[in-house]
Amino acid sequence: MKLVVNKNGELLEFLYERLDMPKKRVKQFLVHGAVYVNEDRITQYNYPLVAGQKITIDTNSKHLKNFPFSIIFEDDHLLVVNKPSGLLTIATEKERERTLYHIVRDYVLSKNPRGRIFIVHRLDKDTSGIVLFAKDEKTKNQLQENWNEYVSLREYTAIVSGHPKEESGQIVQYLKETKTNLVYVSRHEDGKKAITNYSVLKSNEKYSMLKVTIETGRRNQIRVAFASKKMPIVGDKKYGDKNKVSRMYLHANRLKLYYPVIKKEILFETPIPNEFKKLMKS
Repeated sequence: MKLVVNKNGELLEFLYERLDMPKKRVKQFLVHGAVYVNEDRITQYNYPLVAGQKITIDTNSKHLKNFPFSIIFEDDHLLVVNKPSGLLTIATEKERERTLYHIVRDYVLSKNPRGRIFIVHRLDKDTSGIVLFAKDEKTKNQLQENWNEYVSLREYTAIVSGHPKEESGQIVQYLKETKTNLVYVSRHEDGKKAITNYSVLKSNEKYSMLKVTIETGRRNQIRVAFASKKMPIVGDKKYGDKNKVSRMYLHANRLKLYYPVIKKEILFETPIPNEFKKLMKS
């Protein structure tokens, strides 16, 4: 996991703000020598940081007793975790090892050497929040094949640059994708339909915090929706935001779906990350 320091301060306090996990777990990274500042291993809590420095956390360290995600729900068939921002869900050609999938797999294997794990859905690298893993192929197939029918709520919290004209609204668009994976709004109905709903939770002079729900699950849907309205998500450099911040301010905080194992709907929730609240106070 890689982070960029956005202001001067001390290492431990920066990690507390940046990593949405218990303080005890954050300290484990330092205690076990899994934190590097500009390639130097640092274990000192009050190590002074300077804006622009790069921090790497070795989440695959064999000495770590904890893992860089919090568990929202776990039983014999399903594992739901809170993914940190800046971590890929699955491997790409550029990054094959430092992914949420590999870290969750290691967690499962640490409890059961014969355990298995299957990704059910994914989030963008810079989006934090709820991600589902199945522990068996049957559960994975049931959820993936019936995803649109089983899922009744997909809610995010986003902070955008600027302010919507209306306190709430719906954005309906048709999205297409370039060969370089850049999603854009088509002027014609020849793309994939995307429906994004929002309401304003809080505003300050520069930003608006929004509750966002989606009726479709297109690639980069929320990011493109607000960027196209001249209100890019704070920290979303890919779609034009210019703010110098340490993360993208998009978090998947509520997911409600029918869980076939227990034959009931279940709601998974995570709190809004602390850095969201701090940014709105700035």
